[in-house]
Amino acid sequence: MMIETKPRVLIDLKNLTKGEKIEMAKMGILSDTNEITDYEYPEIHYDRPPIPKHAVHAPNIINEAYNYEKPSSFSRALRMDFGNTKVVLISGTASVNEQGKPEHIGDFKAQLWRTYNNITNLLKAEDMSWHDVVRTTNYLRDIERDYAEFNKIRTTFYTWHGLNPLPAATGIQARLCWETLLVEIEAIAVCTK
Repeated sequence: MMIETKPRVLIDLKNLTKGEKIEMAKMGILSDTNEITDYEYPEIHYDRPPIPKHAVHAPNIINEAYNYEKPSSFSRALRMDFGNTKVVLISGTASVNEQGKPEHIGDFKAQLWRTYNNITNLLKAEDMSWHDVVRTTNYLRDIERDYAEFNKIRTTFYTWHGLNPLPAATGIQARLCWETLLVEIEAIAVCTK
């Protein structure tokens, strides 16, 4: 499987605002000729390299965000290894299919089940399961309308998995990145190798 890793410049460098030019130049991103500069690795990282991170993929069920029609810059999930412990951070995941298209437009309950399916497959990609999930953050487009159904489905899903204790969780009402999405979930999973 070919995974694209080189970032793309999606902004119009010819039409930057004055403020954009100032801030991008201060960070060393923009040259005097309005071109993107090469990144210089900070000296501090020569003595203390960043923790190795590994992108998690589940292309059989959900596409990569940078392959959207309008690309988005995030990994579906990242794995970090700390000695004998593996931590997976799953990005906000919604009812998106393997072509990067929304599934079940207008059907909150079906979107939630697809979201759980997507997260389940991201966990499986790292030989993990919902038993390794320690926290979820749950974003609902209309929490007053949909929370009761959300909680019924979540309880059913967790009961089916036999989760005990349950993951810590937060529920938030939020406008999601696409108008068609009604629910999105982030998750953190931890296990020993």
